[in-house]
Amino acid sequence: MGLLQHEYLQNAALAGFFSGALCGIVGVFLVTMQASFLGICIAHAAFAGALLGLLVELNPMLGAVLFSIAAAAVVGPIADRGALAPDAAIGVLFSVMIGVAFLILGMMPSGRPEALSLFWGAILTVSRSDIIVLGAVLLAVVALLTLFFRQVQVVVCHRAIAAAAGIPATLYFYGMLCATGVSIAVSLPSVGGLLVYSLVINPAAAAYQLTYNFKLLLALAVLFGVASCWIGLALSYVFDAPAGAVIVLASAALFAAACVFSPKRRRRA
Repeated sequence: MGLLQHEYLQNAALAGFFSGALCGIVGVFLVTMQASFLGICIAHAAFAGALLGLLVELNPMLGAVLFSIAAAAVVGPIADRGALAPDAAIGVLFSVMIGVAFLILGMMPSGRPEALSLFWGAILTVSRSDIIVLGAVLLAVVALLTLFFRQVQVVVCHRAIAAAAGIPATLYFYGMLCATGVSIAVSLPSVGGLLVYSLVINPAAAAYQLTYNFKLLLALAVLFGVASCWIGLALSYVFDAPAGAVIVLASAALFAAACVFSPKRRRRA
């Protein structure tokens, strides 16, 4: 606790809390809908948008949000109207986004520390304004999820049944994709474009090993996401290691532990 006397560590702990909770919630959407690859597609779209913002000297977070929302809005119609399986549509969009990201990265002047921090994440250098944005997005996502919980639960578990029951499933589906895009975009400064996908998927996948209850699944995913950030942050401080990478490894370790102790695995055995 003495370490938290430093302001930059206080900022990092708050950023880890908000990023872990956000990524845990939207990760449940992706894991339950079996659209995990969509997370990496949106993450690279957000990274490309942030780089474009840096290139044209605009706010990189704004570019990340716009690109991630655009990616989330495009992948559905491509799959629905292009006679493509969703994974094929996502793969096409992913290849475009990663190509755009590296094209912009190559056009930027050499030695841009901002670009590298977006690439790998720099949770120890997040500002109070970044934390305020993270907190505001988390509050909005939790409020909307609370308000439309039953509809979201049905759409996440079975989109076709939701549509048959009269729920505007497509609207909720795209709403969850947009929430995923915004959450990933605002988490970029903390975790980085290459690593944020792991923080989205690993905590939710770990929680999925332990329960079928949707409410408990959300709670466990948030818990594992925050724990991954805080454990990774502490270990990176102790061992002088890159914080983003250690956070991802901590989330993978929690997933491995959940698999070992999973009641679902014991039932199958």
